[in-house]
Amino acid sequence: MSARGPERPFLAADVGGTHARIGLVIRNAAGRQPVSVLHYHRYSCADWSGLAAMLQDFVAQLADTPYASARGNIRDCAIACAGYVLDDAIINENLPWPVSIRAIREGLGIDRLAVINDFEAVAYATQFIDPGETRTIIEAVHPASSGPVLVMGPGTGLGSAVLLPGHPRAQVLATEAGQVSLAPGNEREIEILRVLRRERSHVSFEDALSGPGLLKVYGALCELRDSVPRLLTPAELTGAALAGSDAAAVESLEVFCGLLGSFVGDLVLLYGARGGVYLAGGILPQIQAFLLASSFAERYFNKGVMRAYLQQIPVRLIEHGQLGVIGAAGWFLDEGKDEEQAGGTSPIQ
Repeated sequence: MSARGPERPFLAADVGGTHARIGLVIRNAAGRQPVSVLHYHRYSCADWSGLAAMLQDFVAQLADTPYASARGNIRDCAIACAGYVLDDAIINENLPWPVSIRAIREGLGIDRLAVINDFEAVAYATQFIDPGETRTIIEAVHPASSGPVLVMGPGTGLGSAVLLPGHPRAQVLATEAGQVSLAPGNEREIEILRVLRRERSHVSFEDALSGPGLLKVYGALCELRDSVPRLLTPAELTGAALAGSDAAAVESLEVFCGLLGSFVGDLVLLYGARGGVYLAGGILPQIQAFLLASSFAERYFNKGVMRAYLQQIPVRLIEHGQLGVIGAAGWFLDEGKDEEQAGGTSPIQ
């Protein structure tokens, strides 16, 4: 076994603001994916006191699986998490609890821990996606052969990363594109921005294109409509919009999809994402039909002379599922190879 390329099973986790997905994985010697997922469980973050407790529970679960013998032999863990590492902590205001790297290592008794941004992990995993597992949102007229791939999507926050093709392996550019200042595209969106700016001087795309952001848009529209907000959660709002039972909810989701199309088009141009776009996150799979019927495509193409350029770039919707777990694990294995070749320099701790 190489120092950074474990042949034994190891843990990989994908941690978002709402759910944490944890898997016991092992290197896949053959096949499309870099790892095989031996055991997998999705946790609701609000039900747990912290990530360390969830990981410990997952390891305890292995006692009732064919992989019980792995429980005392786990030495490595790769974590995909929104936010960034600062000293011992993972910083992210969307998580319901603090994350201590030391607590995780000590609680699990592991030797190596790697932390990667959650959308960086999803972007890494798109190399291994079967196109049949995706839903086409925009079909390319004359698709480009290759190029950077944009992966982004709204959930508890707004994640974004770019896969950069290369040899011997692809690289991933982690971004904080969701924090870019919100750019309204019509008069109604200007009115919404004026309302949102009363609460904070900087209004980002994440302040509209996320679960909490969708509620902010809904609240602003209720004020503009001189009505009282009655929907309290993103799930209630999207449910009412899909049912057509609340006019403000319908308009909120329409604004959401329009802003998303505009923002995706901007990011494609910014990163030269000729390899295509994958939309992920927790919200979009729930509103597929609404998204397809919305102004998303119209706003995506509305970039003046760059329309023909954008027509070459497909946009697909993917289910988040195990992608973050697979991406974190694959990245961990490749970073281990890089460290061996570079003589020990790696973000693996």
